[in-house]
Formats: sequence, structure tokens, C-alpha cells
Amino acid sequence: MHKHQKPTAILRRLKIIEGQVRGLQEMVEKGTYCIDVITQTSAVKRALSGVEDSLMEAHLGTCVIDQIKDGKEKTAIAEILKVYGLKRK
Repeated sequence: MHKHQKPTAILRRLKIIEGQVRGLQEMVEKGTYCIDVITQTSAVKRALSGVEDSLMEAHLGTCVIDQIKDGKEKTAIAEILKVYGLKRK
């Protein structure tokens, strides 16, 4: 994690997601109705997307800005495009 970021909020969110995934495992073990499991997997995906968004926002606001200030525009552009490509998948 970049030196500018405080991992506390991200870690808290990841621990919540970890609990959701454990809950999903229990649901599958118990034979919970498929639609209920799918509903929960959707919630986990949204939660992970929120973590991803927070990390990307922080990266763009710190690391990329630092790269531009340090004259590393090509590196910054490459990372922006990589993040954009990952987000579209």
C-alpha cells in the first residue's frame, strides 16, 4: 500500500467481505436455495468493487500524481490505462 494511504478502512472492509465469504461457504454447505446464494455473491462482488474503487482513487490521487511530478508521465499514463482496463473486465 502506498505511503500516503491508511490501510485501516480498507482492512475493515476486507474483514467484512471475509465474513461474507464465510457465510457463503456455510450457505453452500447447508444447501441454501441457489437464488439466495447468488444474491449474496452479488453483494460480495459489490463490496470488493468498493474496495477496488477506494484503492484506485487513492492510487490516482497519490502515486500517479507523484509520478507526474517526478517527470514519469509515461509510467503514470500506463498505470492509468492498466487500471482502466482492469476495471472494465
